[in-house]
Formats: sequence, C-alpha cells, structure tokens
Amino acid sequence: MSKRTLQPTGDFPKAGFWKRMAAIFYDFMLCVALMMVVTLIYQQGILRMIYGSEVLQQLADSQMLDIDPVLSTLLLFSVFAFFAKFWTHNGQTLGMQVWGIRVQNADGSAIDLWQALLRFFIAIFAWLPAGLGFLWMLFDKQKRTWSDIYSESQVIQLPKNTHKK
Repeated sequence: MSKRTLQPTGDFPKAGFWKRMAAIFYDFMLCVALMMVVTLIYQQGILRMIYGSEVLQQLADSQMLDIDPVLSTLLLFSVFAFFAKFWTHNGQTLGMQVWGIRVQNADGSAIDLWQALLRFFIAIFAWLPAGLGFLWMLFDKQKRTWSDIYSESQVIQLPKNTHKK
C-alpha cells in the first residue's frame, strides 16, 4: 500500500516547543469535551436503558459508577480515535491546524495507524515523569519528543499561508 503524501509538500522546519504545547492544550480541551459527551451517552443513554432510572440513581448514590472499566475503555478508545483519525488523515488535529503544525513521516507522508497508536500511548507515558518525554525536545538536536522518536515521525511547522483557511 502506497503512502499518501500530505499537502503542502516541502522541507519544513521542526515545530517549536510552545506551538506544540499550545496545540496540545487546545486538543486537551477538545478531548475533555469529547469525554464528557461519551460519558453522557454511556451513563444517561446506555446504562439508563439497561438498568432504568431508579437503579441507575441507586448505583450513582452508592458510588458504584465512580470506577467503571467499560466507561474507562470507551473513553480511551474515543480519545485514541480522535487523534488517530486526524493524524492518519491529514496529519493535523484541530489544535495542530490552529497552530500550523503537522505530524508526518520524514518523507512527508501521513503516518499510519500503527504509528498513531505508538504516538498516543508513548505520549501518555511521556507526561508521567513530570512531562519529561515532551521536555526531551528541548535537548534533542532534532527537536523530537519520545512520541516522535518511537513512532518514527516528526512534527513540522507549516508555512503561515498554508494553514489559515
């Protein structure tokens, strides 16, 4: 299967730390909203249909809904689907579009689903040691985070005239 080349093409500089952090914050806010919607649909839609309003209220009052592995799994899959769709389609999440940065392979092609999965899970672990996996780019000569290194991808800065629509 041939790789899809992202547009625009060219030799672009690596994205800077602050633009990447701004895009991460923007996407974080979108993911919070996504998780709220998924939780609402799951708890007020699916669980209400299964258990009924009265039993669901009893479960909530007894804190039985506080740790729900099914909901946790749905949230994890939903957030991954958000990132995977954007990264593999045009290389940019909504936050990345705003800040004019893009994730891609070294040859300018879109990353594949496996690379998106690696980026996603490595990013989670990169935040655990006080964000060291992201701060790593400040010391790496190629401005790579742990996610970039392990997924063999790069985050580049697009020219200003190409990312504003």
